[in-house]
Amino acid sequence: MASENPTSVEYIKHHLQNWKVCKTDEGWVWNQCQDAGFWSINVDSVIFSFLLGALFCFAFWRVAKSAKVENPGRWQSFVEMTFEFVDKSVKDTFHGKNPLIAPLALTIFVWIVLMNFMDLIPVDLLPWAADKINVLAFGAEPGHTYLKVVPTTDVNVTFGLSLGVFFLLLFYSVKVKGVGGFVGELTLHPFSSSNKLVQIILIPVNLLMELVGLLAKPISLGLRLFGNLYAGELLFILIAVLTSAGIGGFIGGGIAYMIWAIFHLLVIPLQAFIFMMLTIVYLSMAHEDH
Repeated sequence: MASENPTSVEYIKHHLQNWKVCKTDEGWVWNQCQDAGFWSINVDSVIFSFLLGALFCFAFWRVAKSAKVENPGRWQSFVEMTFEFVDKSVKDTFHGKNPLIAPLALTIFVWIVLMNFMDLIPVDLLPWAADKINVLAFGAEPGHTYLKVVPTTDVNVTFGLSLGVFFLLLFYSVKVKGVGGFVGELTLHPFSSSNKLVQIILIPVNLLMELVGLLAKPISLGLRLFGNLYAGELLFILIAVLTSAGIGGFIGGGIAYMIWAIFHLLVIPLQAFIFMMLTIVYLSMAHEDH
């Protein structure tokens, strides 16, 4: 922490800070970025996101390369179950024809599950290891290393995912319906009229209502995932504070950690499933040509 014996508030604030690289008047720097504004990058979120994405690609590639028809291993069976689960979800929900949707849904589901599972790692383990490496290798002051290991507790990551889905929604809306069809969808619904004058008068109202609904999709998609995982991570940090309060706190904190971790095992895949299903639904709506 920033001090050798941090208070509970200092401990919590430290664990909620990202490892940042930021732009200052002196150029880009790797520390002293905790009060940085927009021009900063959460390095830990980028690193863990890419590492977990690479792990997903490598693990599934290995299974596809060495798949056996007879006597498949446990890992192959698990991957096949995951694939069939996602494929069935796409077939039941997506009503268009697009070969991209199933691979996209599989990538979103597995990638988010892996990022969410980082929440089960004890909150002090990797930050402690990073602090020791930073002190021994780079001569930094002890307790001044910041590291968040759960990418989905970073709103930049969740909004990055939701904006990617949003851009695909816009792209396929224009591709399938055409520019005129997409503009008509925004301006002629939900209120319509056979009278041309009334129809023109209603255009601003329809446009306002449809734009609110359209922009709410990426915002709600990103905030839902971020809010649930951030709250879960904060609770793990509070439990870690409890374990430092003597032997009674250690035992009580250990029990609380086990209970919350078991409950969190349901939250982790559930949030990934919700994000995946909403992605499929939004892209299915984009492919509906009225």
